[in-house]
Formats: sequence, C-alpha cells, structure tokens
Amino acid sequence: MGRIVALNYVSLDGVAHAPNEWTMEYSTPEHLKFAHGQLFASDALLLGRVTYEGFAAAWPHMEEQTGEYGVRMNTLPKYVVSTTLEKAEWNNSTIIRENVKDELTALKERHEKDILVFGSLNLIDSLIEYGVLDELKLWVHPVVVGKGQKLFRDGAPLSKWTLASTTVMASSGTVVLDYRPAPAV
Repeated sequence: MGRIVALNYVSLDGVAHAPNEWTMEYSTPEHLKFAHGQLFASDALLLGRVTYEGFAAAWPHMEEQTGEYGVRMNTLPKYVVSTTLEKAEWNNSTIIRENVKDELTALKERHEKDILVFGSLNLIDSLIEYGVLDELKLWVHPVVVGKGQKLFRDGAPLSKWTLASTTVMASSGTVVLDYRPAPAV
C-alpha cells in the first residue's frame, strides 16, 4: 500500500510560497541527491491545481537539463486535485474532482510506493484534515523570507506529529524534518 508523502520547502519564518525565489542558493549536490532519492522511491505525484499548472508548464521542457530526474517527473502518473482545472494535459495526468477523500484512499491502495506531494499548500491542509497524509517532510532553509503564504493556513485544524528522522545537509545548512502523524492518545 502506498503512502502519501508531502515534501515542502519552508523558511525559518514558516513561508512555503514561491520557493523558487529563495531556495536556489541552497541547491547543492547533497540536496539534489536527497531529492533524487525521494522521487525515485515514489510511484506517483499528487498535486494541487496551482502547483500542477506550474509543473506542467515547466517539466516537459526540462528533461535535457535535468536528465533522469526530469524524465521521471514527466513519466510518473500524476493526480491533480481540482474542481476548476478543465484539462490535465501533462503526460499521465488525472484530475480528481469529487469524493476526494475516498479517491485518495483508493489511490493509496493502487500504488505500492510513495505518492509525492510537492508544494500544493491548500491540498496539504485538506490531506491533513482528511487524515490521509502519511508523512510530512519539511525542508527547512536557513532564510527568513519576511512575507508570503505560510505552510499552513490560519485556522487549520489541530494536528499532532511525531518526528521520525532528521537529515542535515551540511553543505547548505538545510535540515529535512520528517514527521509522521502522532498516534491518538
């Protein structure tokens, strides 16, 4: 059975929006190796509409630059949760519009490996609310952005997590905090 795993860049002040504007200098070979391992340990991608549209516009043109990572991004099955997206034209893409919680539960049963969520901040809120997010990997970058959308929305329901592991990227000062839902008490 697959697991839904969210991978999110976050700043020291909790900003997760537009990471392309503040994470690039931290993209070291160590970082890229870790990201490569995460992608190749997965069976599918799960994205919100905004992230999907950005990825669908960029990744089909990046295979030459990114090699096997780009090929993997383009060939994996992709699921986009959206009630407004008309067409999902990126290779191997499916739109989930209705019965989202049930569809996500079925998705976990259809895949054996991880189902990765990149970005997709609103979707992550929903995954937590539905109780289907199995792992939350926060890539904490040593930068204060000062403004922008936070990882979790104001008013998000209380959820508790247990730290499963940490990965320190000494070359950049980035730390990956790997959380799992805390068992009910």
